[in-house]
Amino acid sequence: MIAEKTVGNYMREEGIKAIWIRPYMRTTVAPDFDNKLKNILDRDFSPAAPNTVWVTDITYIYTLSGFAYLTSVMDLFSRKIIGWQVSHNLATEHVLKAVEKAKSNRNLSKPVIIHSDRGCQYVSKSYLEATPAKQFIRSYSNKGNPWDNACIESFHALIKREWLNRYVIKDSEHVHQLVFEYIETFYNTVRIHEHCGMMAPYDFEHALSS
Repeated sequence: MIAEKTVGNYMREEGIKAIWIRPYMRTTVAPDFDNKLKNILDRDFSPAAPNTVWVTDITYIYTLSGFAYLTSVMDLFSRKIIGWQVSHNLATEHVLKAVEKAKSNRNLSKPVIIHSDRGCQYVSKSYLEATPAKQFIRSYSNKGNPWDNACIESFHALIKREWLNRYVIKDSEHVHQLVFEYIETFYNTVRIHEHCGMMAPYDFEHALSS
């Protein structure tokens, strides 16, 4: 007891303070809640029509200013990116912005399956509110299994391999510029896909409606 007081007095006299370490924060939900998250998609990556299945995910992008993050929403029918958002942090609001962009770009006549992993952003109250049951059927990958969301994972690998890795990226604003160029002027409109019969996503959807 005397030793403890002596140490405490010494620390106060010398201006020494204990370092508080922030507790580890999980980015996935607890196991008891995991059981409520169903994999409705079940790796059926070939829906018969647009606006029947959307998939979404977040990927990290290295920049000279630290990591930036890209959230993408893909219509699985055509592999078209229908909403995306670049951010400098992993706040849920950026996922919501990507989803809202997707919603504004599509005409939804019936509920859409929207599939994601079990990250904290995708099980948050605000995400659940942004994807109400009248518009969406929420689906989640099995715990720790990226193959359940393989198509959007593949897109994020593709944009890095074909485009982003060619540049020394300065910051999130630079990421935004590069992502815009790739998705809006190449991937959706020009780049051919085997899944689309060697057509670009835009042309594949247009051919269906014409």
